[in-house]
Amino acid sequence: MRHLTALFAGCLVMLTASANESAPAAGTPAASGAAATTAVKPAYVPPVPATKPAYVPPMSAAAQRAKEEQAELELSQKIAARLAEMRARQKARVVAAAKARKQADAKRRQDELAAAAAAEARRHRTDWSYEGETGPANWSSMNVEWAKCAGGKRQSPIDIRDGIKVDLEQISFDYRPSSFREIDNGHTIDVSVEPGNFINVANETYELQGFHFHRPSEERINGRGTEMVMHLVHKSVQGTLAVVAVLLERGKQHSLIQTVWNNLPLEKNAVVAPSIVINPNDALPEHREYYTYMGSLTAPPCTENVLYLVMKQKMQASPEQMALFSRLYPLNARPVQPGFGRVIKESN
Repeated sequence: MRHLTALFAGCLVMLTASANESAPAAGTPAASGAAATTAVKPAYVPPVPATKPAYVPPMSAAAQRAKEEQAELELSQKIAARLAEMRARQKARVVAAAKARKQADAKRRQDELAAAAAAEARRHRTDWSYEGETGPANWSSMNVEWAKCAGGKRQSPIDIRDGIKVDLEQISFDYRPSSFREIDNGHTIDVSVEPGNFINVANETYELQGFHFHRPSEERINGRGTEMVMHLVHKSVQGTLAVVAVLLERGKQHSLIQTVWNNLPLEKNAVVAPSIVINPNDALPEHREYYTYMGSLTAPPCTENVLYLVMKQKMQASPEQMALFSRLYPLNARPVQPGFGRVIKESN
């Protein structure tokens, strides 16, 4: 009885569930003229019996050892491969680090060489001028070979004062008409003449090399200079130098200077060699009295042991000639240098 009651109750539950699933949703009208559908009992599906796993016979001890050995071998191979990879990476890092160090060392050596070359270049500069960073105050520090420009005791120009008046030997000038070449060298107009022009003084002969100009005059006489000066540079067979300085003031036209101006180069450092000749005698005043002292070149390297012969009589150049040079070189004169007690002699 209990079994029938339970079976009946189960059927009721199933029927109720089927009815609930089959009933239309609330608010949805049933098909026209159709009656409520009775739930259909699902077909019986017999249970699938569980499959019994295939029988695996137990592994023998030998097979187990072989398997373990194979596993150990594979693990050893993986470890060896990993170690080889790590060693390769480490070697690559070492090689890369060594290469980087080598490149850094090479770069450092290159920088050191460049710095040394730059320092050496700074110690051998040649780009001097008359003003600013490359002016006279810095000549001695620009080039080791120009040390005399600051440390010399016989530098030029000087202010010629308190000369000892004596009967100085006359300068013997042996000049003749000569071909010439001129250049604007960036510091002055420089004229060179052909060999064969000489002076003789103090029993020494010097050959004229050429002449150039400064503005204002580098030489001063008792504190006073002139607008320009011409330096005629001579050299003896022993290599010693003698400079004849001719002071120039405004006045009438100077024939030699006009010839030089007529043939000025069009470009700096370009050499002009005219087909005409000049006479160096035209550079000299009528009266040949002079001051004399030992000095130096007035431009780097400021070489000393230069004999100066400064003519007492001035010569003239026209205002136009002065103005032309001032357009090229408004200032190309070294300042006056200390005398350091030098003996200065002058003609009576």
